[in-house]
Amino acid sequence: MVAWRFHSGRLCLDLMDLMGRVGPLDRVGPADRADPGDPVDPGADPPPDAGRLAQWLHAAGLVPAGTPLDGVDGRWAERFAELARDIDQLVRDDLAGHGRYAASRLDHLNALAAPPPPAPRAVRGEEGGLVRALAAPPDCAALLAAVARDAVDLLTDPVTRARLRQCQGEGCRRVYLDTSRGRRRRWCSSEECGNRERVARHRARTHGQL
Repeated sequence: MVAWRFHSGRLCLDLMDLMGRVGPLDRVGPADRADPGDPVDPGADPPPDAGRLAQWLHAAGLVPAGTPLDGVDGRWAERFAELARDIDQLVRDDLAGHGRYAASRLDHLNALAAPPPPAPRAVRGEEGGLVRALAAPPDCAALLAAVARDAVDLLTDPVTRARLRQCQGEGCRRVYLDTSRGRRRRWCSSEECGNRERVARHRARTHGQL
């Protein structure tokens, strides 16, 4: 079982992290990467398979625990990977501060956000208390809409958007919300990128003393 970690502070950014290995979008110019049909970097890792995506949907809280996700297949993974590309492009456009957003990516994001997300219900659980369930079996479009709407909310909220940060860890492409006191957070995760940098510093000091 995967021990999922959500470091970014937003669902849409967590999807970027999950699917972020489908191809670094910042290796090409804005005119070349604005189309959702752009080819994936051939040197990039493939997107997660259907099983891993289903696990993530549960872990992220998009689907209540125990809800069957038998319909998740490779096409679902492809569509979530495409949404991740939209979010990646638009978030990095915002971080660049040039005031321009890839129009086709924005149109695709808005189209995915249009359908209603899964409708929740309160039902009695096995122990008698109320638990969350879904009014109907979740389909791909509804779950995509939930993540796309989170991205729309983020990108249209100037206060939250101002907290977007690119992780400073070497080779890390994660983006996160800096909610730390003084806005001095440098890494997506102190346990991962932060620890790697501390270890590197320690080794550098140790070798320097030899």
